[in-house]
Amino acid sequence: MKWNLRTTPEGTRDLLLEECVVRRRVERTLTEGFRLHGFSEVMTPGLEFYDLFASVIDERDMYKMSDNKGRLLVMRPDSTLPIARLVSARLQQAPLPVRLYYAQDVFHLNHGLYGRFDQVFQAGVELIGATGLRADLEMVVLAAESLLRAGAEDFRLEIGHIGVFNSLMEQLDCAPADKEALRDLIESKSYAALSDLLDTLPAGPAVEAIRRLPQLFGDASVLDQAKVLLPGETAAAALSYLQSLYTLLCDMGFEKQIQIDLGMVHRNEYYTGVIFRGYVSGSGEAVLSGGRYDTLLARFGSDLPATGFGINMDALCRLHLQQGNVAPPAAPQKLLFAPAGKEAAMHRRAAELRAAGVCCECSVYDSLERSRAYAAAKGIAELEIVNGEE
Repeated sequence: MKWNLRTTPEGTRDLLLEECVVRRRVERTLTEGFRLHGFSEVMTPGLEFYDLFASVIDERDMYKMSDNKGRLLVMRPDSTLPIARLVSARLQQAPLPVRLYYAQDVFHLNHGLYGRFDQVFQAGVELIGATGLRADLEMVVLAAESLLRAGAEDFRLEIGHIGVFNSLMEQLDCAPADKEALRDLIESKSYAALSDLLDTLPAGPAVEAIRRLPQLFGDASVLDQAKVLLPGETAAAALSYLQSLYTLLCDMGFEKQIQIDLGMVHRNEYYTGVIFRGYVSGSGEAVLSGGRYDTLLARFGSDLPATGFGINMDALCRLHLQQGNVAPPAAPQKLLFAPAGKEAAMHRRAAELRAAGVCCECSVYDSLERSRAYAAAKGIAELEIVNGEE
């Protein structure tokens, strides 16, 4: 409709000038870091079949449409699942582990949450075919290094283990719908509503442990508290593993940036082990999210362990812009003007300058006076006249 001609759909926005400059700069910085760690780039389609995500991502969170055969499609809401599909279909013979990185948009309906965008530019990595402490350590270290490379020096990484939450869910005597509601309430940190729901469930150690989960946040002392509070061998194994990972991260000098969060869960249900999120000063939302997903590729016929993370580059770019860390695009160094009949000579001269690395424009005006006025308005310092005299 005509009143939509000058606006963008909700959850999207235009990027202008310095916004584009900072996005490309952050993208180059992050992807170069991934490359130096041995990761290779892949790209997946912006449109995928709905079936790829149906059992993992809530259908209410996806943009849906149909193709000319009536098949249901979605705009890519996540990059991990398409890469899992890609590896299973096309990289079956690749030496393990497979190291891949991406930089592409994802589309996720945020249902009117103010300040969040439905279209987000993400960069991330997937380490497929590797399991154990060394692989998890590399992912968290790479996440920390990536935030540093992107200029986010004041950051923190929160690490948890989905095994803690899953073990408590297994011990609960309640309907699957209640378990899903608990996940959502913990994920959204709606603690009052969480307490109200727990009050309706049969009392027991698991209920009380879930009630305490949001408070289990901080340094290594949190793990000692959790070992007393959380029942079950699965939770104990997860806590022991987190302790080993945390100790290694501290040994590497990240003690001040790493915190433990045992109340962390993810809306995406494919995580199976260590999970983590990254935050930077000045942003109220997580700018990095990832973790281990050892059973996901089995859905595609490749039973391979995997781990990875994604970074919200839009959030990092907004921080740079807020801090004034980027200037608008520089004006060309020269404007070339040619009188009538000398246009070809002007363009040959422009080609010579550009081959030498000089940024220049060819004037589109017939008048020297209008060309001078244009150069002044755009901040072009030098006007060169080609095959003509003033």
